[in-house]
Amino acid sequence: MTNDDEMAFEMALITRAAAVEALLRRLLDDRALSGEITRPDRLMAAMRHGVLNGGKRLRPFLVMESAALFSADGEAALRVAAALECVHCYSLIHDDLPAMDDDDLRRGQPTVHRAFDEATAILAGDALLTLAFDIIAGEATVLPAERRAALVLALARAAGAGGMVGGQKLDLEAEQAPPDEAGIIRLQAMKTGALIRFACEAGALIAGAAAEDRERLAEFGSAIGLAFQLADDLLDLTADASQMGKATGKDAAAGKATLVALHGAAWARGQLSGLVEQAHELLEPYGDSALLLKEAATFVAARNS
Repeated sequence: MTNDDEMAFEMALITRAAAVEALLRRLLDDRALSGEITRPDRLMAAMRHGVLNGGKRLRPFLVMESAALFSADGEAALRVAAALECVHCYSLIHDDLPAMDDDDLRRGQPTVHRAFDEATAILAGDALLTLAFDIIAGEATVLPAERRAALVLALARAAGAGGMVGGQKLDLEAEQAPPDEAGIIRLQAMKTGALIRFACEAGALIAGAAAEDRERLAEFGSAIGLAFQLADDLLDLTADASQMGKATGKDAAAGKATLVALHGAAWARGQLSGLVEQAHELLEPYGDSALLLKEAATFVAARNS
């Protein structure tokens, strides 16, 4: 990758994030939608606090860029991207709760349960998760009904008991009974990787692309999902709270099993290099159209916050 490719990626990431942020602001308006009765002020404020607080919006970027590979409808991709970000932010709100990871900071701001209260934070997360499927299923997401249904199903599988939520449960259990290497890889593929895999696969689903393309994009998502978690574990070990916008060093303090703790930082950096190479190879059939996605893989592995 050249410096120009890196700059193009950074600009695209900023542009995509701004578009998603603008749509999320509209979706989180206080005005009730058709079929709703009212939207409680404090609940909506908590939802906005948990969503409209910055962040790179990497998962939405992956949705939109994977859709662009197949020249899919850009507005539909934007709405699916916003839906995925609602799921991601709900998971962060719940992960930060005292019964889970017990964090006071998220993206440099008080977590939702600190800014409001625990009950409101739980309900804000519940509402965001529900809203995600409302966004995809709604007629404003202008896709054939069967594609919307396929997206709802794929996101539900990625987010639920066999995906992100199940991975979070395995992660909590790992504090009491550390898993072996295969167990660590499995829980990380669920907790972190499942939504990233969906983000990449979603572009093919939005476009109605061939099954081969869907599987290739899903494999790409799996590779960068593992890279994302490895980089995150490295940062938890080496970065400080001001750099990350959240507490660091918690995994080591809790004795949590990670691949970095198992094999060391040097091994992890070698694995990251291999995963980036694998991700790039998976995108070779798409030529220059995949340059931004390739740069995203490089960014995931090399990020410093």
